[in-house]
Amino acid sequence: MTRKIDRAPPLLRAFALLEQVAHVQSPVSLQEMTDAVQLPKPTVYRMLNVLEQSGLIAREPGGRRVVAGPRLARLALDVLMNESAHGPRHAILQRLASEVGETVNLTMLEKGEVVYVDRVESAWPLRMTLQPGSRVPLHCTASGKLLLALLPTARCRRVLAALELARHTKNTITDRSQLETELASIRRAGLATDNEEYLAGVVCVAVPVIAHGGRVAACVAVHAPVARMSLARALSIAPALRRAAGALGASFEDGLGADMSRRGPQSGKRTPLRERPRVTPRADGATR
Repeated sequence: MTRKIDRAPPLLRAFALLEQVAHVQSPVSLQEMTDAVQLPKPTVYRMLNVLEQSGLIAREPGGRRVVAGPRLARLALDVLMNESAHGPRHAILQRLASEVGETVNLTMLEKGEVVYVDRVESAWPLRMTLQPGSRVPLHCTASGKLLLALLPTARCRRVLAALELARHTKNTITDRSQLETELASIRRAGLATDNEEYLAGVVCVAVPVIAHGGRVAACVAVHAPVARMSLARALSIAPALRRAAGALGASFEDGLGADMSRRGPQSGKRTPLRERPRVTPRADGATR
């Protein structure tokens, strides 16, 4: 993505640098940024310093490469979540939920956790509720294991090494070697399952959403109580999930990706929403 922007207004120059950081799939160096936007190196250096001070980019350890900062990552996530309620992706999820008769969701990876970007609930009286913006662990959820498995090998190892493999149910994988074996199987299969690993009595299947250029943009998943849907039944829904994932992938612009975690330390001003699913009966028999 090389372009010459030396005559553009300063604001657009800065935006071009942010686009470059968001576009690449690995930390980017000053020289790579200079080559991409074709501006003098001192100019790029000064602009990167301003962007870093604003939290829009962050430097990797050693300071030679930059990644998306917490403020830029949060902006991207907010845009996706605010757009999704009435956008084409939400309509795709609604059609999928109607087809499979269960709750479906769209998720991404952010700072070692799964974040819910959009969700369509089933009409069943018994269901679990997670609002967009909620976060769940990587190691014991279908979307989390899939997003982790599809990371580049070196980054997958770094993320895995930093994870706390907390036990949530008797089926949770808490052994690192066993989880690595599970991730290898997921890569081969191209899908992941949660067999009551995060919540007892709930199963889930997730498939990747592949955007233009082969980038993993997100995951789409279905989950339900085992009393209503066995794991075998959930796996039989995989073709419908893949069709929806294909449609969702076409809706993502190149440069948006499932992994929004290539950034420096989180800003202390934002408290992540960590929410366990609520299953609370209402008077009408539904749950919230």
